[in-house]
Amino acid sequence: MADETSLADLLHQPVRWRVVQALIGRSLTTAELAELLPDTPTTTLYRHIGVLVKAGVLVVVGERRVRGAVERTYALNTAAADADNATAGDDAAGRERLRTMFTVYLAGLARDFDRYLARDEVDPHRDGVGMRQAALWLSDDELAQFLARLGEALQPFLAHEPGNGRTRRILSTILVPDP
Repeated sequence: MADETSLADLLHQPVRWRVVQALIGRSLTTAELAELLPDTPTTTLYRHIGVLVKAGVLVVVGERRVRGAVERTYALNTAAADADNATAGDDAAGRERLRTMFTVYLAGLARDFDRYLARDEVDPHRDGVGMRQAALWLSDDELAQFLARLGEALQPFLAHEPGNGRTRRILSTILVPDP
């Protein structure tokens, strides 16, 4: 991160969490984000985007002039999140930060699920909603192979564009060694 604020602290704020969720796997302008978050006042949205950019969570991936103003396109700075995660458990403070990050992650998932349940029509089967756990007995090498194959399996689907009857779906994973 660009400053000492942890990713967990930044994403503990619901609007910032929703901005980050909206940008998973895509780049959007502030206007496009505003369309996706119609219940968020534009000034509030701009303020939170500014906080996320300053912290290095978002990066500007494009700019263009629109009626004399500069319209920016934003994307997630996945390198910053990876760096934050890589050092999260190094010491007691890092472990506490990792616990906080995990708690924020779970709280964000719960908020997303609540928004799903608030829809007029909810059909978990049709919508592909699922929660599953599996125990895997893997050596470190097998874990690396598993993650590589999972990435390979997901790659063709990550390249899909909106349209053609596609619904955007968020796949969230948690991989934790069992003591």
